[in-house]
Amino acid sequence: MLSSIEKMLFILLALLSIGATYHGFREMYLIIQRGTGKLHTENFLARAWKALRIYITQETTLKTRRLASLIHWGIVIGFTYYFLINAVDVLIGLVSGFEESLKGLTGLGATIYGVYRLLGDLLSVVVLGGVAYFIARRLVLPNKRDLTYHDNVLLHPKVKQGGQLTDSMIVGVFILLHVGARFFGEAVVVAQQGYADPYMPFASLVAPLLSGISANGLDFLRHLAWWVALGGILLFTPYFPHSKHAHLFMAPLNYLTRPQRTSLGEMAAIGIEDETKEQFGAARLEHLSKTQIFDAFACIQCNRCQDVCPAYITGKELSPSALEVNKRYLIRDAMTAIAEGAETPPLVGSVISESAVWACTGCGACLEICPVGDEPMLDIFDIRRDLVLMQGEFPADLQKAFNGMERQGNPWQNGESRVKWLEGVDFPVPTVDENPDFEVLYWTGCAVSYDPRAAETARAFLKVLHSAGVNFAILGERETCTGDVARRAGNEYLYYELATQNVETLNEVKPKRIVATCPHCLHNIGKEYHQFGLQALEVIHHTQLIDELIKAGRIPPMANPAQWSNVTFHDPCYLGRHNDIVDEPRQALNGVGIQIHEMPRNRKNSLCCGAGGAQFWKEEEHGAKAVNLERYEEALATGAETLAVGCPFCMQMFESARATLGSGPQVRDIAEMIAAALPDPTPEPAVGD
Repeated sequence: MLSSIEKMLFILLALLSIGATYHGFREMYLIIQRGTGKLHTENFLARAWKALRIYITQETTLKTRRLASLIHWGIVIGFTYYFLINAVDVLIGLVSGFEESLKGLTGLGATIYGVYRLLGDLLSVVVLGGVAYFIARRLVLPNKRDLTYHDNVLLHPKVKQGGQLTDSMIVGVFILLHVGARFFGEAVVVAQQGYADPYMPFASLVAPLLSGISANGLDFLRHLAWWVALGGILLFTPYFPHSKHAHLFMAPLNYLTRPQRTSLGEMAAIGIEDETKEQFGAARLEHLSKTQIFDAFACIQCNRCQDVCPAYITGKELSPSALEVNKRYLIRDAMTAIAEGAETPPLVGSVISESAVWACTGCGACLEICPVGDEPMLDIFDIRRDLVLMQGEFPADLQKAFNGMERQGNPWQNGESRVKWLEGVDFPVPTVDENPDFEVLYWTGCAVSYDPRAAETARAFLKVLHSAGVNFAILGERETCTGDVARRAGNEYLYYELATQNVETLNEVKPKRIVATCPHCLHNIGKEYHQFGLQALEVIHHTQLIDELIKAGRIPPMANPAQWSNVTFHDPCYLGRHNDIVDEPRQALNGVGIQIHEMPRNRKNSLCCGAGGAQFWKEEEHGAKAVNLERYEEALATGAETLAVGCPFCMQMFESARATLGSGPQVRDIAEMIAAALPDPTPEPAVGD
């Protein structure tokens, strides 16, 4: 199709473009390689299949914003198909007679070529319409506010100046020109043949507009369209590594290479015992892991993570989206220098504010919602590690919790016995030493020992265990804090000390099964203690065990529906989102006749109570509203009389919110609701009776 001169020009332009593009991609690679750890490729085929599935189905994107997500899906499919279209068009342009050979196909070959053209025609229109929608969304549609930030959120100067809009317009205009020119070229082909093509219905609709143009004019337009479509690619690709459009291929690669975690928010160990290490946590970009730097290139900049962030929703300075966008612009500003090893600015102050660092509740909502697999929460926790371990800078309130965990084995700084809460229990509660043949170890946790409200839940749960005849035991004084607060607050050294102590105890006791009433204890023992040598065992939540006992007929279905007639349930973050336990709590309530009126945000979409990420032990960062009030008011809006929970910290946060509002649903743990319908146990006879 092309003349000899055109072919030479195209090949020359292609070589220049490939060289410039390679340089940009190489810089991306070198920047990622500056991170710690490694990109993971073990179980490659399974990883590749997952990445391909997510890319093709867009299942992660379709979780929310359904209209925009469906339009984006159409663009993804269309743009992917255009890799094939562009390859064929290059051959048509450069290989003499190639187009004629395609048109001369017969039988199955002709059908395949026809379907190829039909899909190209349809998907061209889908892409053009989709990109036009997203440009309008950026500029004029009401939902453009989804792509903005609170005024108090730290933004890179170029983001503040509209850099994202400029980048989006460059990408959008390129796609419109590329796909539009190619579509126009096909309309020219239809006009040249002089009749409608059933395999190109949309191009056939446009072709009559060209009916008055001469044969030479149509030929010129065909060449022009080819050059705009394919020459445009060669001009754009060197910009590709600098653009948000890099997510087109970096997003699937992010899923391909990210670590395999035991749960959504498992934090990695950082070798705190390694005396040769000089840096713990992340002060600068190069201190982040390779996959965390990869995140910045994969980010689609859609702001879905900030839509579900409890800190952002309540007006704090934290936007997980802004964190990733700022990382990207920090890199973009100095790609060559960073690739060559230049030191980057401190993360605090350049990509995130100090207040935002300490506003994160560790709920994992940003991880759950991200369509490209980014993990900004883990960046924040690594930044906290640096602030605590390397710089000694953290909220003063946390020092009390740290001191308590270090000296008394609990963040309450309470030196009393861990089993004092058992006073008044009318049946034996054996320790593992007293009952070495136990079936289930009840890990009580610090809250039960030192928070009276959590102790009520624990005593109710003991009543359930006793009534069901469960052979259980507790560690008693041998138990100490799991260290969740320390790890999420950045004090990895303290966490290491507590975790290794608990792992030593558990490996000695060798429980086959542990049940916990605290999701944070459940998560750390079940999903993170393996990093410190914990032998394999099953760790379950008390609502799972209750559900199991009900189904086994060991707990009678004798709840009083009148007492619990209007109930809503709050999914704790470290139960539902982090550990995928969403059905059993509901089944436990349903199993005794209690129906649930769901809040709008439920199951894995539940909104945090505000206590996680060490927030329970410090003053909440400044914002427009307290997180616990935001969530409690959502429960209140259901009209429920009872708010069921499954976490001692959620319990306290909602009790506090209820006190603040002066009214609202009563807060009850599921164990308390089940135990209320059970007969009181017969007291053990006194000695001598």
